[in-house]
Amino acid sequence: MDYKYIEQLLERYWTAETSLEEEDILRAFFSQQDIPAELETYRSLFVYEASEQHSQPLGDDFDARIMVMTGEETQPVKAREVKLAQRLMPLFKAAAVVAIILTLGNAAQAPWDRNWGDPRMEYASYHSEDIDSMEVSPMQAENVGEQVAPDSTGVGVQAVPAY
Repeated sequence: MDYKYIEQLLERYWTAETSLEEEDILRAFFSQQDIPAELETYRSLFVYEASEQHSQPLGDDFDARIMVMTGEETQPVKAREVKLAQRLMPLFKAAAVVAIILTLGNAAQAPWDRNWGDPRMEYASYHSEDIDSMEVSPMQAENVGEQVAPDSTGVGVQAVPAY
C-alpha cells in the first residue's frame, strides 16, 4: 500500500501547515491496527487524545477526596474585616511625625530670650546708662556694636566691629 499521502501530511503537520480536517485524517489513520513499522513511532502521538477521552475526568469532589487521602481536613478560611481607620493608620502616623518635626523646627527657630533683638536692650549692654530714660532709634541700635575708625588714607571712615 502507498503511504506517501500520510507521509506528506506528517511533514506538513510538523511544519504546522495542516488543517483540522487533515489532522483528523492522521488520527483516523493511526487509530487503525495495521500501520507500517516506520510510522509506528507516531502512533502514540495521534492515538493519545482518543485514549484519554475514555478516562474518568476529575469530578467536583476531587479536592475533598484528595484531602481525605492525605489526612488533612478542609477548614474554611476566615476573612478579617479591615475598617477604614485601620487601613489609614499608617497615613495618620506619618502625618503625626511630620507635624512633630515641623513643630520642633519652628520652636528651634524662635529666640529663647524674648528681649533678643530689642534695640534698647542691645544698647544697654554696651552702655551703663538707664535705658528707660533713653531714646534709641533703630539706626542707632543697628550700629551699637561697631566703632568708627579712619581708613588707611585718613579721608574716610570705616566701621570696625567691637570685640
